[in-house]
Amino acid sequence: MSVQALYEQKRMSPADAAELIRDGDAVVVPTGVGEPPALLHALSERRHSLRKVSVSQILPLRKFAYLDPETRANIRHDAYFFGGATRAGGQAGWVDFIPAYFSELPMLIERGLSPADVVVSMASPMDEHGYFSLSLAPDYTMAAIRRARVVLLEVNSNVPFANGDCHVHISQVSGLVESDEPLFEVGLPQIGPVQEAIGKYVADLIDDGATLQIGYGGIPDAVVMQLQHKRDLGIHTEMIGDGILSLIESGAVTNRKKTFMPGKTVATFALGSQRLYRHLHRNPAVEMHPVDFTNDPYIAARNDRLCAINATLQIDLLGQCGSESLGHLPYSGTGGQVDFVRAANRSKGGKAFIVLPSTAKNDSVSRIAPVLSPGTHVTTSKNDISYVVTEHGVAELRGKTAKQRAEALIGIAHPDFRGELRAAARAMNLL
Repeated sequence: MSVQALYEQKRMSPADAAELIRDGDAVVVPTGVGEPPALLHALSERRHSLRKVSVSQILPLRKFAYLDPETRANIRHDAYFFGGATRAGGQAGWVDFIPAYFSELPMLIERGLSPADVVVSMASPMDEHGYFSLSLAPDYTMAAIRRARVVLLEVNSNVPFANGDCHVHISQVSGLVESDEPLFEVGLPQIGPVQEAIGKYVADLIDDGATLQIGYGGIPDAVVMQLQHKRDLGIHTEMIGDGILSLIESGAVTNRKKTFMPGKTVATFALGSQRLYRHLHRNPAVEMHPVDFTNDPYIAARNDRLCAINATLQIDLLGQCGSESLGHLPYSGTGGQVDFVRAANRSKGGKAFIVLPSTAKNDSVSRIAPVLSPGTHVTTSKNDISYVVTEHGVAELRGKTAKQRAEALIGIAHPDFRGELRAAARAMNLL
């Protein structure tokens, strides 16, 4: 049978596709824009007739109707990473979460530790050889496809056909639906003077020819805005967004000096504008790969001068970072921060930056604290931390004693809090 005949045979309505999901199934959804809205709406419509179905995903963008505490016994969400659609449920307790490094999610799926009975994903139109591209988020989805009983694709004409290890053959697909709605867009965050100051400190420490991993958020994007005068930068990251696209378009990113996969921008998911998505389409300079390739610290560290830029919510005087919760309340997730901090630490000439404003709540709370708030989920350990940057300067912690760390972190805290931080440090025998 020809690939086109197979395509026609497997094409169906979203409602019919959702009927392939059974009671007790574990449904895996790709990161962010990779989530298929028609399929997830259809699953939501079925929720009252299903029992004990779980949906797992990083960074959901839309609040589908299945995200409902009243029908949690029918369909529950088990977050790999909280987004705006699931955060309130996580904090209220009716959305659960799976602690894991982003790089290890494919391994958890492959070993059956995190189940994957059904995969639902956005996909590009099929090419003449019968392949679809999961260009928006191959992440852990490719591993889940290898384990799943049912693979459902939402084929959208706006999804780019990207290069890399992100292709699925029609023979692997159980059912497909078609849609043509515009892809979800996420713009660049607002950047204020605090973010700009932090960005300048970090940018000053990044040399021409460095390879970058840039996390999500206002401060990492503030760094990006101040790198456009650099030369021959490379990209090996988890997320490609409009900030990185601006560096490519400015000529600052050429990937020529990369020591691993030179000439290639490498990422595992895309989150940005239609302009970004068009940039991915059949672009030989961009490759989208599963996250156990992009985020594996041993692989990423093959890039010399790897600079990892990630944000945290709170840091204590030893350098422990609480990047994913507000006290005991979950806020985001582990994601790839630790993956890339460790990769940059292993990289020849690499630098791992943790960035944060010095205060929160209109300058009423110091984000640099003697100890993390009770219940805080520790994301990056004191043994991994290297550079910490606020709008007041840079503290380099790697190789420093506990007392030296405390002194350095107090030095980049907001001046209004330095006195009480010093008093607390003395009480803890850290000064």
